[in-house]
Amino acid sequence: MRISPILTWYFGKHVLISILGILALLIGLILIGDTIELLRRAGGKPDATVSIVFQMATSRIPFMTEKVLPFAVLFGSMFSFWKLTGNQELVVTRAAGVSAWQFLLPPIMCAILLGSIQVMALNPLSSILLQRYETLEARYLQGNSSIMNLSSSGLWLRQGTQDGQAVIYAREVRGQATDRVDLRNVTIFRFENADDFTTRIDAQRAVLEPGTWHFYDAWTFHPGQISEFSSELMLPTNLTVRKIQDSFASPETMSFWNLKPFINLLERAGFNATRHRIHFHSLLSRPLLLCAMVLIAAAFCLKFSRRRRASLVIGGGVATGFILYFCTDVISALGVSGGIPPVLSAWAPAGISLLLGVSTLLHLEDG
Repeated sequence: MRISPILTWYFGKHVLISILGILALLIGLILIGDTIELLRRAGGKPDATVSIVFQMATSRIPFMTEKVLPFAVLFGSMFSFWKLTGNQELVVTRAAGVSAWQFLLPPIMCAILLGSIQVMALNPLSSILLQRYETLEARYLQGNSSIMNLSSSGLWLRQGTQDGQAVIYAREVRGQATDRVDLRNVTIFRFENADDFTTRIDAQRAVLEPGTWHFYDAWTFHPGQISEFSSELMLPTNLTVRKIQDSFASPETMSFWNLKPFINLLERAGFNATRHRIHFHSLLSRPLLLCAMVLIAAAFCLKFSRRRRASLVIGGGVATGFILYFCTDVISALGVSGGIPPVLSAWAPAGISLLLGVSTLLHLEDG
């Protein structure tokens, strides 16, 4: 027996409203907590006004929505199935010949729709606002002086010096190891204070060594003076290879549509793109993960009866959600460290969750 369009719409709408309600509740709680924490951090920063703090807190909302969406789908589906079962609506539906797999189709379609919206629309918005949040955080709460940007035209670095700042531009990255970076066709602009230009250095090669930039075949230009040539030139620095890697745009601040080109750019430059690759495949697997959340929720709640303790059902669902979150972090860390392939670390949580939900339903249901 096929499920009717009316039942499809009813079940789908019921589950979707529950998911969106739980999502709004979680986002509200997170917004309150973020605002309080940011106000605490901004306590000793005179430039970090309440308006700035509120902008930072609201800029994180799309990012946190992405983070809690699987939990919202799990808890919202549990609440919806629990209510439908407690009202005997699913009992009547199944007595009419509709199997569990048939009335689970509308919630699964809603999960796929939400996952697709997250990847294609919410993630680009989240990346823009999260980048804005990190800019405000660095400016008002951290006071960072080192910035890095990698583009198709070359590599840009900025570092603080004893008397000001230095901007380093390299047209080519030749090699990168654990403690050194080899750059070619390098230009350095040195400034005193904020924007008083003092020196320009053009070098054929620059090597970042521990605590020092080592320039080779360098011409130094001072305004109004004759240029000087040096076969070798040293510039103290607090930059390290690790800081340079960490200064790349974090995967979360990059849109899904820009991740793949940036991964190719990183790899061509000789840098490690594992974190970005894992994030890219995690986004691709998100609709599958949300489907798994619906199946796990169904496994907990479809057999619910009034004689069973509600706390057992709720506790089981909450425990499953946090176990999944913990396992996802562990598997992702293994992927970043090279313990397992990045693609496997990104798809494993969704695949394992889906298999767990399907196998549990197959055990509980007759077909």
